[in-house]
Amino acid sequence: MHTLETLPFDNAFARLPANFYTRLSPEPLAAPYLVGVSPAAASLIGLAPDQLARPEFPEVFAGNRLMPGSEPLAAVYSGHQFGVWAGQLGDGRAHLLGEVAGPATGWEIQLKGAGQTPYSRFADGRAVLRSSIREFLCSEAMAALGIPTTRALCVVGSHAPVRRESIETAAVCTRLAPSFIRFGSFEHWAAQGKGEALRQLADYVIDRFRPECREADNPYDALLRDVARRTAELIAAWQAVGFMHGVMNTDNMSILGLTLDYGPFGFMDAFDAGHICNHSDDRGRYSYKAQPQIGHWNLYALGHALSTLVGEPAAVQAAIEESYAPAFEQRFMDLFRAKLGLAQALPGDEDFIGETFDLLQRHHPDFTLFFRQLGHLPARVDDTDRPGTDAPVRDLFIDRDAADAWLTLWRARLGAEGRPDNKRQDAMMAINPKFVLRNWIAESAIRAARAGDFSEVAAVQDCLSRPFDEQPGNAHFAAPPPDWAHDLEVSCSS
Repeated sequence: MHTLETLPFDNAFARLPANFYTRLSPEPLAAPYLVGVSPAAASLIGLAPDQLARPEFPEVFAGNRLMPGSEPLAAVYSGHQFGVWAGQLGDGRAHLLGEVAGPATGWEIQLKGAGQTPYSRFADGRAVLRSSIREFLCSEAMAALGIPTTRALCVVGSHAPVRRESIETAAVCTRLAPSFIRFGSFEHWAAQGKGEALRQLADYVIDRFRPECREADNPYDALLRDVARRTAELIAAWQAVGFMHGVMNTDNMSILGLTLDYGPFGFMDAFDAGHICNHSDDRGRYSYKAQPQIGHWNLYALGHALSTLVGEPAAVQAAIEESYAPAFEQRFMDLFRAKLGLAQALPGDEDFIGETFDLLQRHHPDFTLFFRQLGHLPARVDDTDRPGTDAPVRDLFIDRDAADAWLTLWRARLGAEGRPDNKRQDAMMAINPKFVLRNWIAESAIRAARAGDFSEVAAVQDCLSRPFDEQPGNAHFAAPPPDWAHDLEVSCSS
């Protein structure tokens, strides 16, 4: 295990040519204090547990004190935002400290909110406590759900004022990822006609993260296919837990297929396929039901950027179409079969899953509770016992008859397999979380933290690190939104 002074930095991204980034140090943050920390994330970089309690820890991860071997920089990229070409963007409030070797892979350490960079575009380069807590909690919650994601080591706060819609206080969220390279990183060089830089970046990704692509006749075609498959599987996983990213711009899409840049995200409460979690998204471009098609759109933006390496437009189209839709459909069906307790793929499953979504859309039960409670029900029940036995699911519906009719279909489908209840129920508990980071839970932790109480951040983090466990003591975190939270909104400033 390592101390803050002995983390083994090996900064591969910093060895790319100088036009890929700007070297600069973070801006100091006044009187930083620790808001929350993830021991699980710390273990990824081999940071010893006792280091998390050191007084120097907040200073380091506020950007006030550099660790030996770090080489801070801000990366340049471009991208499409809400479907419109935005031109040059870049790390406007993020500083990449460097890469630390881990047991399985290297982990880049990035400070988000550590001050202005050349890519800040007139912004202050800061993050606020509100958004930093949300990213910290959700990054670690998604990892516990088994969904590919960047990680969050800690949040450091300060009383330094930051102006948003109102005056808030500053914070820095420390993020970890094997790489923070985005679709927009490739779009940047393609838009500038810098073919050599584009090739250098593609070679860097292939050689460091996807060496198997080198075995293909065209490694760049293989890379695009890999990104398409991983993106499809990622978005299918989002759909399965009711997660909405909120701002799927191409500069927020990871080339490694990770969930990247937590801003106006949300988890589904009462189901609505058209739900828009981002208050800034007035046209619903990034609604729940739109996420799969936006992933497809974004891949074409990436494919266009890579076209000089992949080949003719037909080759780009083939790489995407032969990879994305098949991977999404396969993963989506596998996940929803498992969520429904189905172990085998049988004819008619697609129709049944469609009927399930129709039920959810017509009656709007709580998405997470519906699947979790379903896992408690037996495969067989006497008619006289049904109201009591099925109450955990029926009580989520105003129209109990509709629930009863669907449950009859569900039990008929279970009967086609005949799997023992105990095995099926255990499997359903292992894929249907009891706990997700609902907006009201994050907001409650944020309000407490603003008052100087960080215990709820820790309590939420601990609960969401075990999302599939029953945790009777944390039952309140599994509840739908309380009355005070129904009007909560998040936007791009979140």
